[in-house]
Amino acid sequence: MEVAVGAILTQNTAWSNVEKAIVSLKSRRLLSLAGLARLSPAELAPFIKSAGFYNIKALRLTSFIRWLCARGGVAGLRRIPTAELRAMLLGRGGIGPETADSILLYALDRPVFVVDAYTRRILSRYGLIKGDEPYEGIRQMFESSLKPDAQLYNEYHALLVRLAKANCRARPLCDSCPLG
Repeated sequence: MEVAVGAILTQNTAWSNVEKAIVSLKSRRLLSLAGLARLSPAELAPFIKSAGFYNIKALRLTSFIRWLCARGGVAGLRRIPTAELRAMLLGRGGIGPETADSILLYALDRPVFVVDAYTRRILSRYGLIKGDEPYEGIRQMFESSLKPDAQLYNEYHALLVRLAKANCRARPLCDSCPLG
């Protein structure tokens, strides 16, 4: 539940601010399907204020929670094949490819590669993409090059994030890049 909530809250927001919202929900024992399902968007908004765009995110999150409840919670989602579930997630308002794939990979352990701004930055700096390719093209590039393994995709993505934060920043530190 925490991963799915985090995936929705992290849209256009630094993870450190999402963590504050998650702590706020946890401290009030609301970070569960039952806890979140009892809240209206107006009741949820103050608890997630630190994540920015909190009124919109409260609407998106409560809509997602209702949708999730109607499908039997996380256990119900586990019974749906990956491609079908991904299409269902992408059909939800406010859930784009990166959010859907984060939920699939990190919350449900599905072998779906997550493409984020860090991934794009690293690939473009190494000349592997131009930088304006569609999300699906980059995702397919990874998924066709790596065996379908959720643990591998998780680790690979985590290493890309780590590299981007340590070296491949907006102002890169190329001299100390481990890929060099």
